[in-house]
Amino acid sequence: MTSPFRYALSAASPALVKNGLLGLYFSGASVLAPASLHGIGTIFMLHRVREPDPTDFAPNRILEITPSFLEALLIHLKKRSIVCVTLDEAVTRIAKGEKAERFAVFTLDDGYRDNLTVAAPLFERYQVPFTVYLATSLPDGTAELWWVALERVIASADAVQVRFSDGEVNFSTRGSAQKNAAWQHIYWRLRHSGETYLREEVRRLTLVHQIDYAAITKEIAMSWDELRQLKQNPYAHIEAHTASHIALAHMSADDARADIAQGLARHMAELGNRPTHFSYPYGDPSSAGLRDFELVKEFGFQSATTTRKGLIRPSHAQAMTALPRLSLNGNLQDVRVIDVLMSGLPFALAKAAGADGLD
Repeated sequence: MTSPFRYALSAASPALVKNGLLGLYFSGASVLAPASLHGIGTIFMLHRVREPDPTDFAPNRILEITPSFLEALLIHLKKRSIVCVTLDEAVTRIAKGEKAERFAVFTLDDGYRDNLTVAAPLFERYQVPFTVYLATSLPDGTAELWWVALERVIASADAVQVRFSDGEVNFSTRGSAQKNAAWQHIYWRLRHSGETYLREEVRRLTLVHQIDYAAITKEIAMSWDELRQLKQNPYAHIEAHTASHIALAHMSADDARADIAQGLARHMAELGNRPTHFSYPYGDPSSAGLRDFELVKEFGFQSATTTRKGLIRPSHAQAMTALPRLSLNGNLQDVRVIDVLMSGLPFALAKAAGADGLD
């Protein structure tokens, strides 16, 4: 008999994934998961915290959680006696292999304005430390937030013509169903075309559809002045995420080093300190691999986080530049789902099924 979770993993629907995870919750299976699956801690990954987009076409909603869900999770972790710590403290605990008290770390990637205006007040209210991994091209105003730009192109148009490496394809995008279908096709084909090609094509699309690319960054990213304001928050830490937000694995080793170094230089010039922790742009296996884990060590970072899904285990003391995280995404905003994920059981089942469908 196929388990609800394995069935969810075999399907593309986020609702099926969520239902599969809730099935583990209501069956009690996650509560009975052996302690060996729990790990010693969890590094949560967030991007944006804001009220949900009311439209039916919001493909980047996966990168957003609501303030109410974040608050519910902070309360829930406290009730479970899971201690929220800084990355510095997490590194110490990992090195010691401590198992008695499970910990959690909150990290937010890129540098969005709502991290300051919405998330930071919640973390401060509940006295929870958090880290923003900053790609310095965002406050510099030069970042190409291509995934947001692509969403806005499709949202604005009744038809989109995309130039893929093997020819042009026309997409009808009149209604939300067609827009969502077009997004899935365009997004993944461009992702697999290489980042240089992807960025060039999205630039072209924004020109054709009269989307102000530069204005997107100014609209949703923190400025350097706002980052200086965030730095004054006693619970906030700002760490490194490269300059350009280009996947390191898609660059030569020299270019990857240069991108990290440029991000560090801009950070130090504007904020006055050198980051000691790092996060890989995108962070999936195709975007950051063994070469990049070794390369990051050259900069002396205490830790580096990926987007590979999993919990922190004592064995990660030997892999401090390849730490997994647990994504808090817009499709799984339910503390019961987070409990199931923190049990470690879904990751064990995913591995057994030869699949990885939690994002």
